This record gives sequence, structure tokens and C-alpha cells, in this order.
Amino acid sequence: MTAAVQPTLQAPDAMFRLPKVGIRREWTTFGLIAVLCVLISFLNPAFLQVQTVFDLLRAITVPGLFALGVFVVLAAGGIDVSFPAIGAAALYITAVIMLNVMPDAPLAVAFAITSSIGILLGMLNGLLVDVFKVPSLIITIGTQYLVRGALLAFVGAVWLNDLPPAVDAFGKATIVSFESTSGITTSLPWSALVLFVAAAATWFVLNRTLMGKAIFAAGGNLLIAERLGFSSRKVHLFVFGFAGLLAGIGGLIHSASTRIANPFELGGIELDIIAAVVLGGASIEGGKGTVLGTLLGVVLVQVINTSLILVGVPSSWQRIVVGVIVLISSGLFVSRSTSFRTLFGSKSARAV
Repeated sequence: MTAAVQPTLQAPDAMFRLPKVGIRREWTTFGLIAVLCVLISFLNPAFLQVQTVFDLLRAITVPGLFALGVFVVLAAGGIDVSFPAIGAAALYITAVIMLNVMPDAPLAVAFAITSSIGILLGMLNGLLVDVFKVPSLIITIGTQYLVRGALLAFVGAVWLNDLPPAVDAFGKATIVSFESTSGITTSLPWSALVLFVAAAATWFVLNRTLMGKAIFAAGGNLLIAERLGFSSRKVHLFVFGFAGLLAGIGGLIHSASTRIANPFELGGIELDIIAAVVLGGASIEGGKGTVLGTLLGVVLVQVINTSLILVGVPSSWQRIVVGVIVLISSGLFVSRSTSFRTLFGSKSARAV
């Protein structure tokens, strides 16, 4: 009986389709970035310089952290739209605690507090998804309103203009800085390094651990993943907790960069981040994507916005352009993936 079932278990996308599609989507995203950079350099020759690279790294740090968390959830077959609310809550609560309880605490304490808050709120998402067995989109919409509502009820719209000294110093610290020929001083903040550390950690989890295999297995087909011995509850708790962790860290870095703690910051960026992850090769259906592709997707969205600004396109049209590119990019591969699933009769039944 085992011999008869085994070929069926090995047939879904994770065995054959994922590596090929993932690599192809990455190259497509990279090609779009290269074409846009060439076009921008013709419009503005000053674009191709070190200052642009530094500006780009600063701009993608926080979105990149959010995107990595969203990608992990998408890889497991879920979707999370609560990460901006989690990031805002984590940054604000951390600032309040440190200012009132431990104002002289080191930066490590700030990261520990904001990470803990993010993990707890993220795991709450995972627990609710697992217990109620409803789509994670519904759960995370609810928790987003819950977190925002709690902040409004207990905090109001009070901004903190004074950050804890350690956080403020971190926001000002730079790895390297130099003065360009035009006399403008450009610097690369230490916060940009956090994105690369998070990307390396995410890659390791997804590619070198049993949990990573469980995540992609659950994204491919949750029922088959459970039959293979993977715990759906552990997967749910981990992916949403991991997304909450990165959301908390991203919120802290955003606060340090803007020099302010706003409880209603980061609102409305959900679709931009999800679009970037999809552009990088991840699938809304789950089980697909790579860390490199996710980061390239974030870079692509930022380069698109930069190019539109340079040519004078109003900001209201930027999302339209991003949406068109998402549709075109996704359409290039949907027919191929559909034919594969039809060939093997793969049907995904998942709770996330």
C-alpha cells in the first residue's frame, strides 16, 4: 500500500516545479530592475553612483524586513496583513517602556522588547488560524483592527518625539559616509545591516532546517504535509511568530530612522509589501519563492517608485504601475503552473 501511495506524495509542485519557477521568477525580476536602472540613468545620469545605492539600501530596509516575514507566511500557504499594526504597536510600547522604566538601557534591551512583542502578537495570529481553521487573511484583518483599536483606546494619537537614547543613537549611527562631488554627504546606517542578517537567518531556516521543509510542504498541500508527519499547529505558530518578530524589528528601525514613535505609523503599506513579495516569485497559493527573490521584489518596487518620481509621474499613479507589473509578471507563469497541477491532479486543501 505504501508503494502505491508514494508516487502520489512525490508529485506536487514542491518536488519538480518550485525550483524551476523560483529561479525563473528571480531572473525576470532582476531583468526588470536592470532595465529600469538603465532607463533611469538615461533620464538622470547622476543615478548611477554610490549615493543612489546607499539611498536604496536605506529605503528598502524596513520594507525588506516586512517582506521577509510576509514571504515566510506565504510560503506556508497563508497571508498576513497585520504586520504593520504589529510593528507600530511594538515600536510604541518599546519606546514607552524604555522611557518610563529603563531610559538608560542598552540597544539590546530595545530589540529584545520589540522582538518579544512582535513574536507574541504574531503567534496569536498563528494560534487563531490553527484553532478556528479559517483563512489567515480573515484572522489577520481582525487582529490588525484589534491592535489598532487597542492603541487608539489606550494611547490615542500621542506621538513620542523623544526616543530612548540607545534607540536614537542607533538611528544616527552609520557604517560609512562620504561627501559626493556635489558636496552632499551620504551615509549608510547600521540599520541596513539588520536586513542582511534577517535575510541570512530566513534563508537558513527555510533551506537548512526541518521547519523550512514543513513550511514549503504545508504551502504545497497541508493535508499531505500532515500525513508526512508535519504539525500544522507548529507551522502556523512559527511562520506567524517569525513574521511578527521581523515586524517588531522593522518597527523599531523605522522609529529610529524617523526619530519619532507614532502608534499609527506604517498604516496602508500592506499591499505594497505583498506586491513586492509576489514580484519576487512567491505565490499567493503557497509553497513557492526564495529569499533572494523577495529582496529583489522589494528593490524592484522601490526602483519603480524612484523612476516614476524622476519622470514626474504623480504618486497616485505609482500603485497603478506596480499593479500592472504584478499582473503581467504573475500572468507569465500562471499557465505553466496550472498545467503542471492539472497533469498531476494536485489540489491544495489548507487552513491557512
